[in-house]
Amino acid sequence: MDQASPQSRNYKVMANSAKKAEEALEHIRNAEKSLKTSLLKWKPDYDIAADEYNTAATCYKSIKSYQECKDCLLKAADCHKQNRGLFSAAKCMEQAALICKELGELMEIGKLGEQACHLYQQHGTPDSGALCLDKAAKMIETQHPERAIDLYRRGIDVVMIEDRPRQAAEFCSKMARLLVRLRRYDEAADAIRREISLHQQGENLPAVGRLVVALVLVQLGREDYVAAEKAFKEWGNCCEVEEVQTLEMLLRGYDEEDPEVARKALNSPFIKHMDVEYAKLARDLPLPAGIAEPPRPQVRENAAPSYRSVSQKPTGDAEGGDDEGGLC
Repeated sequence: MDQASPQSRNYKVMANSAKKAEEALEHIRNAEKSLKTSLLKWKPDYDIAADEYNTAATCYKSIKSYQECKDCLLKAADCHKQNRGLFSAAKCMEQAALICKELGELMEIGKLGEQACHLYQQHGTPDSGALCLDKAAKMIETQHPERAIDLYRRGIDVVMIEDRPRQAAEFCSKMARLLVRLRRYDEAADAIRREISLHQQGENLPAVGRLVVALVLVQLGREDYVAAEKAFKEWGNCCEVEEVQTLEMLLRGYDEEDPEVARKALNSPFIKHMDVEYAKLARDLPLPAGIAEPPRPQVRENAAPSYRSVSQKPTGDAEGGDDEGGLC
């Protein structure tokens, strides 16, 4: 009985899968029938077809037939678009993007996310569009950070149309961290400066101080000490006491080319508890080389005697000594 039990369970699973697959096919047939026209039916019934395709997608998802599920969702989205149901079409595309994760089609996630966002905007719900972009970027940022950066940048544009600087700053923050991870420091510095500006627009000044530290670290990663000092002078008045002390010590270490002072600042608990990308950047920053001491003259042992002028009198003889009188 114990050995037959797993076989019985497998049989039930297979039977259920076959039943769900047949149910999905029946819904697809109903959808295709709703889209046909005739002498008495001049227009396709897109509403019914969309519902049937959605139900078929649910059946396929339950048995993990993800490719068929994705195809049905995209067909449902197309039916909703034909019927001007833009919000419902966007929802179907958003669900299809989630299925793409199961299929390993990560680049398709970004494409579907952008299409869904465009539909949400057309419907008049840009917040849903921005959230869709955020979800899509999170799903692909580990394997495809460059594509995720594009989605975050698109998210900034979407929310700024609605004049929402705080939400835009969140997108900017995620984009900046990915740029730091990719060592694209010039772009990262621009992104952090824009994030600071967005927080100032939203009157969220407490968030600026930590960003100043991040910007200084990025400028040092670019090996531009002057730009790092300029960033501190420009926005240092937004920093808390601990942030000011850390930055002053760090910049002093680089200004005086003192690696020990710089190392102490970079190893401070404040910097170590920043976002992972900035903590790693601080860990990998090249320390100042220090001021080299002038080389000391080296004396070789058993070297030749020092040069002595021929006009110099022997030091060991007094006047009128042994050599007085010359040769006989």
